[in-house]
Amino acid sequence: MTLVQNHQLPLSGNKYWLICMAGILLSACSPKIKPVTKKPEVPKEVKVPEKTVSRFSEANIALLVPFRLNEIKLKTAVKADVEKAAMAIDFYQGFKLGVDSAAAVAGQNFKLKVFDTRDSNTQIEGIIENGGLIGTNLIVGPVYPDGLKYMTNYSVTKGIPVVNPLAASQPAEFNNPNLISIVNNIDLHARKIGDYVTRTYNPATTVVVLINPKSASDEVMGAPLRQYFSAKPNFQFQEYGSVFTLETKLQKGKKYVILLSSSDRKFVVPTLDKLMKMKRVGLDELLFGHPDWVKQNYNTDQLQALNTYVTSSYKVDYTRSEVNVFIKQYRALFNFEPGEYAFKGFDIGFYFGKLLAQHGQSYLKHLTKDKYKGLHNTFSFVHDNALGYINTSLMLLHYKNFALNVVE
Repeated sequence: MTLVQNHQLPLSGNKYWLICMAGILLSACSPKIKPVTKKPEVPKEVKVPEKTVSRFSEANIALLVPFRLNEIKLKTAVKADVEKAAMAIDFYQGFKLGVDSAAAVAGQNFKLKVFDTRDSNTQIEGIIENGGLIGTNLIVGPVYPDGLKYMTNYSVTKGIPVVNPLAASQPAEFNNPNLISIVNNIDLHARKIGDYVTRTYNPATTVVVLINPKSASDEVMGAPLRQYFSAKPNFQFQEYGSVFTLETKLQKGKKYVILLSSSDRKFVVPTLDKLMKMKRVGLDELLFGHPDWVKQNYNTDQLQALNTYVTSSYKVDYTRSEVNVFIKQYRALFNFEPGEYAFKGFDIGFYFGKLLAQHGQSYLKHLTKDKYKGLHNTFSFVHDNALGYINTSLMLLHYKNFALNVVE
């Protein structure tokens, strides 16, 4: 049974679809479908203890996202105003579709409560004080770090797990043992690169070079890379502020693994140009770039020629049948294409929906056991008593045949 109308939204750019969102702060029950199961017969002489699962009669999920409907005046809104809410709506629609799909597969009723946080701690405080989160089994959001920090006290006091769905922040920033971190923090990216390099290349013939301009943003990735290779004394490790300095230090007969910690386009573009010139005069190297490069559209010919790798938390494979089924369902329901956040929302909604349905009150105990290959990423959680649950699954992508291909 669905208590909330599943409004179809017109094509992007039409401001009046926001009217449909005015009723978003409501509850919804997903349809309940009971799978047919048959108990195997057990010989009388064998006593098998029954494993009972305390299932939810109705699993309660709260979704907190910044629609910011209060900032939009429907009569005068232009496209730019509407787009402020686009991320939240895209994520919500994907998430709702994921929960509904889990309901159909697992035969579980869900009550989904959706709140507009307005990206304001005052608004979050009001949601808490008004009892909006009472009876909730899982909270998804807020999506920004400040809101997640504000939610910590409530989460710890009430013992309710909180999913950090989009922020790539360090779990230590939140001091919440009930936090579930979906997006990989930068330390995990550095470790993924380091593990691949040390496993693949011969330390006797390899020089690992970190190119790090050392601005605050560059150090976010530079510091964990430095820390990783500093603990690998069998590898020769060097660090320079630019490739121009590296050019004067080259050693003949060595394979160079170049780690570039910057995502500043003004620095990256000339660096790639210089590496191409160095390659033409005999530099034997491969390049590991910043995760943000995936979205920055650098010269693909250069990235391929430089044998470039990047790490990423997600990649949508449009050749998979599951992906195309989702796209068709999304189009049919909402009349436009799913964006990045719709894929993210679906994976989170479907995974946690199934987890709640299958394991009931004890679902957290299975978080580190139940792996998941989603539409755009995978979940493989580890547990830390202080930091909560951390998704460690991360992809290494390689520029080859003018495409980004998953290496591992």
